[in-house]
Amino acid sequence: MKERPCWHISLHGGHSGEFCDHAEGMLREMLEAAVAAGYHTFGVSEHAPRPEAFLYEEERALGWNAEKLIADFHRYMHTINTLADAFAPQLMVLRGFEAEVVPQQTYVETMRNLRIRQLENGRPAFDYMVGSVHYVYEIQIDGSPENYRKAVEECGGVVSFAKRYYAQVAEMVEALRPEVVGHLDLIRKNARAIGLSLEALETQEIRAAAEMALEAIRAYGAILDLNTAGWRKGLDTPYPAPWLVQRAHAMGIPFCFGDDSHRPAEVGMGLREARLYLLRNGVTHIMTLERSEDGSLLRRRCPL
Repeated sequence: MKERPCWHISLHGGHSGEFCDHAEGMLREMLEAAVAAGYHTFGVSEHAPRPEAFLYEEERALGWNAEKLIADFHRYMHTINTLADAFAPQLMVLRGFEAEVVPQQTYVETMRNLRIRQLENGRPAFDYMVGSVHYVYEIQIDGSPENYRKAVEECGGVVSFAKRYYAQVAEMVEALRPEVVGHLDLIRKNARAIGLSLEALETQEIRAAAEMALEAIRAYGAILDLNTAGWRKGLDTPYPAPWLVQRAHAMGIPFCFGDDSHRPAEVGMGLREARLYLLRNGVTHIMTLERSEDGSLLRRRCPL
């Protein structure tokens, strides 16, 4: 196998139309695209099932329910394990899932149990977890601009909204202790669509709230996702914004790359630009994950 740079790795993405309503393609096609993109390691982080009250807008439109999400995720669990073995000679496939934050008493326990779940043969079903926040006060903020506006209004304004979002990031990290924290400043995605400037999300009060989230990330040793989907969503930068990258780096928080791919054409998209983006903001290394021969997960610091 041709030697590939150690930073050719994504730990957030690989969503496929086989298991995700807003994705396209089969999971095998996503892995084939990862090989073609030159990845040596590709983390697949399909969405974990959510309670009925927290279905995505697209899922509701399709008539899906919580039972379907659970059944699809069970199929995903077995499919990703089968394909990880099949692709092993050419690609290390890390078996993961993306956990949402919803205020359900049983949800944290459910996600923790998924993280340590074993297959029938006693093998761990998953290697790692991506922890993300997509809801503020039970309202999805990365779907329609209308729902984003509703969340801002529910909070009483943009400052309170942003502070609540970052507080939920900290709560998620403390509750789930994920290996990777996804798209830290996702609140930027729909801001312009409702007439907000991105600068409105960077006031000193909001930055202080974001720093509290960073403190939680550092305390629990999580890796921060440098997520290239920001570019695809019309932003000038990936997630997170430069000021957050610089602050996280100053705090000693490591980064990884995540292409957040939801179709084969998005696999590897923006990776080289993301490397330059980190370098411009003073980051010279990323943290990678890999599975050892005994099945344990190893962290490795990799130069850019």
